Amino acid sequence: MRKTKIITILASCFLLLCTECQSQGEHIDRQPAVAGSFYPAQQEELNAALKQFFKHAVPSKNIQNVIAIISPHAGYVYSGEVAASAFNQIDPAKVYENIFILGSSHYIAFEGASVYSQGNFITPLGTVRVNTELAGQLLKNNSVFCNRTDAHAREHSLEVQLPFLQYRLKKDFKIVPIILGTQSPETCQRIAEALRPYLNKKNLFVISSDFSHYPSYADAKNIDKATANAILTNSPKNLIRSMAKFEQKGISNLATCLCGWTSVLTLLYMTEGNADVAFTHILYKNSGDVEYGDKNRVVGYNAIAISVNEKKEQVEFKLTDKEKKDLLAIARNTVKHFVKNHTKPEIDEKNLSPILKTNCGAFVTLKKNGNLRGCIGRFDASEPLYKVVQEMAIASSTQDTRFLPVESNEIPELEIEISVLTPMRRISTIDEFELGKHGIYMRKGYRSGTFLPQVAAETGWTKEEFLGHCAQDKAGFGWNGWKDAELFVYEALVFGEEK
Repeated sequence: MRKTKIITILASCFLLLCTECQSQGEHIDRQPAVAGSFYPAQQEELNAALKQFFKHAVPSKNIQNVIAIISPHAGYVYSGEVAASAFNQIDPAKVYENIFILGSSHYIAFEGASVYSQGNFITPLGTVRVNTELAGQLLKNNSVFCNRTDAHAREHSLEVQLPFLQYRLKKDFKIVPIILGTQSPETCQRIAEALRPYLNKKNLFVISSDFSHYPSYADAKNIDKATANAILTNSPKNLIRSMAKFEQKGISNLATCLCGWTSVLTLLYMTEGNADVAFTHILYKNSGDVEYGDKNRVVGYNAIAISVNEKKEQVEFKLTDKEKKDLLAIARNTVKHFVKNHTKPEIDEKNLSPILKTNCGAFVTLKKNGNLRGCIGRFDASEPLYKVVQEMAIASSTQDTRFLPVESNEIPELEIEISVLTPMRRISTIDEFELGKHGIYMRKGYRSGTFLPQVAAETGWTKEEFLGHCAQDKAGFGWNGWKDAELFVYEALVFGEEK
């Protein structure tokens, strides 16, 4: 008996190795792995179940140009209504060039991501064609992708999305199935860089992910709301920060805040900095909401739609003189209070205008006798402007590593300047960058750097010098590094204290 088990294990390992090493030329359709467990295995029964899920789902919100959705991948009896609500947001009559389906591996860990290129996917509703040509190109051109069919063999995160696509879409479509085996944010960035050219109105991305696993019903609602809100800010850093906060709290039975976090993070790395991208929350439920669920241990599900605006009207961001004075007063009072007491002063929101409560990025610059004394800012618009100014006032006076922390006796000599930032916009050529009007943000791999618009006037640099110094001095990838970096521009409303 023992000998038989050993032989069986060795044979299984051999088959897995063979599967992993199969040549791309061999056509092998991927057969259903979870039909009959996660969803009905019979065509008629599956169609009937899908009909009910779409009937009770959140209907289309008429969101234009949906380019991605986040959909759960649990058993249909638990998450089917939430998934149908996500798929309801895509246009059923649209013809997509490709549908990219991203899921995080539940069974094996490996570096990078596996693109299935051997054949098609089979479900009880029929064959789902894989764009094997494009899959092959991704494998050939990007070392972050590999060809591991064992990563797909038992994986349910992609498979459960397919019947929803087959039921919802009226036109034929092709998929690009991708399983992420990595647990590295840096690798997710590399995957995003490879896929970003395909994130447009011609294609659809389906991001497969459940949310919290196994906390109580009440804890799950709190965690899942915070995680979804972090995603809605379109900031990878906010998502990582939010997940870490809850996972460090020691919440009972919490295994993860987001089981497909690498897939969601990859999406955010693709959309980050694109002011034309909008995230819309559609529906939240968890397994405790169905009759089969146990409220003591639940799994959370969110449906989110991501769209892109064709022509976004640029609205000029303006502040009144009073609003500028209010922000400068907040910054100075915060520096004075924090340097002396190491605590953050309270701010009475009732006396603030609505524009100061609008989410916005900002930098706070401190100067002493005309010389820089500290400057730190934040691009992401995840908090109200007045809060960002307060946080950056603390950071610029105590956390700028180029200078020692500000001391109490220096405060009367400080001059405070605030730069309120517009959303970043990616550019494809430096002809779109206007020296003096635009700030620059450049990113390549894991390094990035920025110069505010006013740096041009302060230094008198040419456009090439401005870009060169930013690449060399701020981003750290050399004078000419900007030439093959991702470039973003933004504008800043700059104002300071009058002496």
